[in-house]
Parts: sequence; C-alpha cells; structure tokens
Amino acid sequence: LISSATKSLRMETEILEKKLQDAQMKLAEKDGDKEKEIQSLKRLISELEFQLTMEKSNNESLLDKLRKEIKHKSDELEKLTQERTQLIHSLSQVQEENSVLQDTVRRECEERFELTAALGRAREQVLELRRLSGTLS
Repeated sequence: LISSATKSLRMETEILEKKLQDAQMKLAEKDGDKEKEIQSLKRLISELEFQLTMEKSNNESLLDKLRKEIKHKSDELEKLTQERTQLIHSLSQVQEENSVLQDTVRRECEERFELTAALGRAREQVLELRRLSGTLS
C-alpha cells in the first residue's frame, strides 16, 4: 500500500514537475516575446523621437526663414510708406506751385486784356488826333 502510494505520489510529482517545466518554458517564451516587443517598441520610440527632433529642426528653420521674410517685408513696407509720404508732399508742393502759376497766368491775361483795350483806345485817340490835325491844316 505504501509502495503503491509512493509510486502514485512519484508519478504525480513527475506530472507536476513536467507541468512546472512546461509552465516555466511557456513563461520563459513569453518573457522572450515581451523582451522582443520591448526592444521593438524602444526602437520605434527612438525613431519617432528622431523624427520629432528633425521636424522641430525643420520647423525652427522655417520659422527663422519666415521671420526674416517678415522683417524684410516690413522694412520694404516702411520704405514704400516713406516714399509715398514724400510723393504726397511733392504732389502738394507741385499743386501749390501750379495754383500760383495759374493765378499768375490769370493776372497776366487780365493785364494783357487791359493793355489791349488801352492800346485800342490809344489808337482811336491817335486816329482822332490825326483826323483833327488833318482838318486843322
């Protein structure tokens, strides 16, 4: 009976040891798979971090380029605004000068008209005097 119970326990122990070995092998296999997955994820993280660094670098470069372009455009706009202000000032001066010239031309035309009228009257007087002097002689 003892021998049979011992034999039965030994068989049960062997079965349990085999199950334990199988479980340990499966656990070791799972650990290996998990380690591979961890390594794969670490590589993926490294790649993504590198891509992120490259994107940041490209974005900073682009941002610097855009800032320089904005500065250039701002300077250009300021220059054009100054030119526009100068042109407006010049136009104002030209308009004022034009107004003065128009006024001068108007006055000279009035004087010419008056002189022409006076010359006409003087001619009439000369003709009248010639007629009178012709009748007197």
